[in-house]
This record gives sequence, C-alpha cells and structure tokens, in this order.
Amino acid sequence: MSGGGRDDRSVAEKLFAIADAFAGAEELTLSEIAARAALPLSTAHRLVGEWTEWGGLVRGDDGRYRVGMRMWRLGVREPTARRLRNAAMPYLEDLLDATGEHVHLAVRDGLGVVYLERRSGEKAVAMVSDIGTILPLHATGVGLALLAHAPADVYDDVVAAGLRRFQQNTITDEGELRRRLAEVRQTGIATSVQALTRGAFSVAAPVRDATGEVVAAVSIIAHVERLGEPQFGLGVRIAARGISAALGYRAPGT
Repeated sequence: MSGGGRDDRSVAEKLFAIADAFAGAEELTLSEIAARAALPLSTAHRLVGEWTEWGGLVRGDDGRYRVGMRMWRLGVREPTARRLRNAAMPYLEDLLDATGEHVHLAVRDGLGVVYLERRSGEKAVAMVSDIGTILPLHATGVGLALLAHAPADVYDDVVAAGLRRFQQNTITDEGELRRRLAEVRQTGIATSVQALTRGAFSVAAPVRDATGEVVAAVSIIAHVERLGEPQFGLGVRIAARGISAALGYRAPGT
C-alpha cells in the first residue's frame, strides 16, 4: 500500500478500488489513480492496463484516463438508473421541443455529478458534458441542485477538496457556495451562469423518489443570451415534478 504496509486486498478488491478512484473525477493520471486506490504505481499500472484492455477505462492522448463506455453501459443497466431514465425521457423530450437546447438528467456520484441522459437541439450551445461525463458539483446547475440536498458531510468534503475555478463565474468561495445552496433549497431551482462553460448557463431542479429523497436533477443548458427567458426555470420545475411523481413521490398536502 501507499504507506508501505502489507496490502491484503484481493486482486478484485484492488480493481474495484481503481474504479472507485473515479468517483467525483472525470479524468485521472496514473499517479492519481494509484494514490486514490492506495496502490503502488507498478501495481496500478498493471491493473489499469487490464481495465483499459477490457474497455472499462480509456487512455487519452495526454496520458490521462477516464471511464470507458463498457463500464458506463454496465452502470446504466443498474435498475435504479434504468428506472430514472425511463421516467425522465418523456419530460426530457418535452424540454428539448420547448427550448431547442441541451437537456440533462444527472445523479450525484461521490463528489461529482454524472450525466445519465442528454438530449440536444441542432443549434444548442457548445458544452463539455455528455452521457457518462463526471463534473464537479459546485460548478454545474445539476451539481448545485444535488449538493443543496446532499448530506452535510458531502458539502464538507466538496469544500475540503477545493472549489476549482473553471470560468470567471465559478463559485470558489465557501460562503458564496453556502448562500447559493440555501437559495436552491428555498426556490427549488439552481442556476449557474458561465461557471463551467463560457457563453452558457444552466438551470436545474431536483428529482425526488417515493421517500422524498433527492436522487437526481434535471437541467437545461442554453445560450447565455437566453438567460432572461422564463420557460427555462418553469420547464425544469415541471419536469422535475413529473419525474418525481413517476418515481412515486407525493408532495406534502397532495
């Protein structure tokens, strides 16, 4: 192990540790994977090579690794993810028809947000997120919607990990983040303007399951010039309520 002690984990456990290393991270170097999985670099190199050969990881031209489509396809076959996607699809299609922009369904995975589904219009704004992409919670609309309803220790871990700046409007101050999350809980929607992608804004709303727990978020990402149009906030609210109802959620008093 990294501390020099004996590592009694099985090979399978070490492989799972490598998979877990990508929680909250879109891309990692081999050294970062080794550190997160608590593996010697030589062991990480060998096991990451096996993951890559199988298709679970993909190595980019810059030498960094990301989750491969083969592992992603296994994840979306998981019953909860399938149910979420099936419940959300009609609402995502409606949002796409109404706005012509990108619409997303996303869930929290550790300190990151993972996109389960995406629909995009032909003239939608250029952006970085796609199905299977993992992005930071503090820098995305869906991330803010999910973080606002996450356990307190998740917030603490996000702050401790550092609020990385991506664009001029990225939230990098803990006090500002705390205020924004309180606003999300009060209004029911999260808005992020040119925080991750220049020229784009996102608006998102949380999705609840039958127990009332927030399990996902639905969002629209659009050209920043359309920020004042009212259909975006209204649209994600309606979609989130519909998806939540399809999952069995009943709002208090209904």
